[in-house]
Amino acid sequence: MTRAISKKPITGTETGARHGLPGLRGMDHVGLTVPDMDEAVDFLVNVLGCEPFFEFGPIQSDDDDWMRNHLNVHPRSVVKRLKFLRCGHGSNIELFEYGAPDQELAPPKNSDIGGHHLAFYVDDMNAAVEYLKGHNVRILGEPTVRTDGPVAGVTWVYFLAPWGTQMELLSAPSGRGYERDTDRRLWHPAFPER
Repeated sequence: MTRAISKKPITGTETGARHGLPGLRGMDHVGLTVPDMDEAVDFLVNVLGCEPFFEFGPIQSDDDDWMRNHLNVHPRSVVKRLKFLRCGHGSNIELFEYGAPDQELAPPKNSDIGGHHLAFYVDDMNAAVEYLKGHNVRILGEPTVRTDGPVAGVTWVYFLAPWGTQMELLSAPSGRGYERDTDRRLWHPAFPER
């Protein structure tokens, strides 16, 4: 089934009325399935510096389709553990450790449908890269500096979590190119009030 998508330009407001999801305030968290909860928490807390919060589980349903109907997974899937973390002034991370009869074990590449990465803003790119290297984190290439276009002023580099999830460091201490052309601003962890 194909859904029609509006071709109308997105302006944020029209005649003073806000369009979109009623009551939208922002992104609360990103969910990420990991192969080993203890390994993931150790990396996110002790290497990246996130703060652990609560954990619960297991979640499963042995005799109906609750898991398929509510989570779009195999009906005999089990959420072994679920844990929330806070990462600085950004969105929270909800970690899942699943077991499922049809589970894919390789993380998707960025080019795969559903591919993704988590991006962490840092004040000092060089210090952050050296820190990750000191913790034997695999850095993909060298930091890339954008000098033109809407992301001029951004420096970024990808790295891999121990289990293969793609992550990114980025920094833009002098702002981004698009900011010259508008007073609108993307949300930013260093300047959440903008």
